[in-house]
Amino acid sequence: MTTVELRQLRYFLAVAEELNFGRAAGRLLIAGPSLSQQIKALERDLGVRLFDRDRRSVTLTPAGAALLPHARALLDGADELRRLAARIAGSEPVRLGHVSWLPADLTARTSAVARVDVDAWVAPSHTQAARVADGSLDLAVCWVRREDLDARGLDSRLIGADRLYAVSAGPGTAEVRARDVVVLLDDDATAWPSWNAYAGQLARDTCARTVRISDGGITGPAFFDHVRQSRRPVLNSPKAQTAPLPPDLVARPVVDPKVYWTWSLVWRRGETRAAVLNTVDALTDGLGDLGVHAPDAWLPDGDPHRR
Repeated sequence: MTTVELRQLRYFLAVAEELNFGRAAGRLLIAGPSLSQQIKALERDLGVRLFDRDRRSVTLTPAGAALLPHARALLDGADELRRLAARIAGSEPVRLGHVSWLPADLTARTSAVARVDVDAWVAPSHTQAARVADGSLDLAVCWVRREDLDARGLDSRLIGADRLYAVSAGPGTAEVRARDVVVLLDDDATAWPSWNAYAGQLARDTCARTVRISDGGITGPAFFDHVRQSRRPVLNSPKAQTAPLPPDLVARPVVDPKVYWTWSLVWRRGETRAAVLNTVDALTDGLGDLGVHAPDAWLPDGDPHRR
């Protein structure tokens, strides 16, 4: 039996209201090709053509026009179900942990479905994933691999992505090839296991040069000191790198390939609480692939969002 996802119905509704795939994709905050693929998948699952489209126009087919009010009713019902579940959940909070990044609109996205309490303990990705697995947290935003999810009994969705850049001394902000950057690896395997695993594979895949450090200089002022001492641009890490660039250093885009770091929202497999599952949907629906599926994008083997 074919399952139609609410997400697909939301896509159908947006295209039906806009009658333009580009405008609908912008409204949904997803890539145009992804939207087109989802509509085709919905048409295939339903066994009917929903839209007639050519280079100039998009129109609803008779079948699409007939199904549209039913799709609206289903989506309205789903929204009411979420609101009801949020009321039933009452004051029970959803406990959310993170490493160094959270969506800027987290409260706006989640306020209608649950009370989300952001945990004050900022910890490395592997620690936060373990806390979700043992029940200390309900959700966490962290970097994970498929093997981590399987080992800990977790599920994940893409919630954010950083395109990494290189930092170098001196003038000029020209692009730099991945193979021409320096990648720092920290000897403290307890604090930096995720970064070391990620950066090590990047170096192997692109022939970038690795430099081992022991001062925690993956981020912060010590990172900038390593950049000043390097003859090559140094890859920036997204983990807790909140300090602005000093005036003597510049950021340079990395290409061939474009290097991406993904942030996953993780939760326990088998989770049944509506507040948790509704929070997952609220934080991830409509995000699209955030660029990580582009032909020139790089993600490490085992990244759950790699195609």
